[in-house]
Amino acid sequence: MKKIIMLLVLPIMLVGMSSCGEDSTGVFLFSIQDDIDLGAKVDAEIKSDAATYPILARSTNIQAYAYLDAMRDDILNGGKVKFQEEFAWELNIIDDNTTLNAFCTPGGYIYVYSGLIKYLENSSSLAGVMGHEIAHADRRHSSSQMQKNFGVSTLLSLLSGNETTELLGQVAGSLTSLAFSRADEKQADEYSVTYLCPTSYDAAGAANFFAKIDSAGSSSVPAFLSTHPSPDNRVANIHADAAALTCVTDEADPTVNGMTYAAFQALF
Repeated sequence: MKKIIMLLVLPIMLVGMSSCGEDSTGVFLFSIQDDIDLGAKVDAEIKSDAATYPILARSTNIQAYAYLDAMRDDILNGGKVKFQEEFAWELNIIDDNTTLNAFCTPGGYIYVYSGLIKYLENSSSLAGVMGHEIAHADRRHSSSQMQKNFGVSTLLSLLSGNETTELLGQVAGSLTSLAFSRADEKQADEYSVTYLCPTSYDAAGAANFFAKIDSAGSSSVPAFLSTHPSPDNRVANIHADAAALTCVTDEADPTVNGMTYAAFQALF
């Protein structure tokens, strides 16, 4: 059975109190630079654990990364991502065809599982999921959640260099199961639409994942969805958001970097 996790993001680091801002649902004790620094440290930890995260090398998967990089650039160049210039937005593909997942660290290190790529049906669906993950990082949803999970002092120790390998591994591992609030998930869905609206992708692309899960029946709904809006509600809300912004919603499968989605899937 496929493991269905998905749609997450991460934390930050402390440099003094700051307000959370209009786009946040929590109290931020971390600066943007802390997001960047912690993200880089967690990214390095993930890349050091090839057994848990078998990342495909860019040198031998040139076409696959060119496709994803072009999709990411389409989203970023729409001009709606707040920290477009500040965050890394570096893409990595995890070679695991049994897991339907994607996540993003603080500071914008994006990870996509090959299982999710093979499960989705067109480029707009993947762009929608990528937009959702970018939104979690860009809106800094993980900051308040990570403070609750690990505590401010623990996160501070990571940035100060006092962390243990075990602790850093726990922080990295939490990214695949971080539970966001209903409000954060809804906002990430909304921003996915906002990010895709200026592009050639179906702005409601993220809805395709939830529609597919919903059509498969309740027995296949992943655990992380049990505490959030149901898949069918998310589909309706995403389409409503796209209609409200008068976005294009009929470009389900535009080519990316000259490659069809089917050709991209065949690379895995």
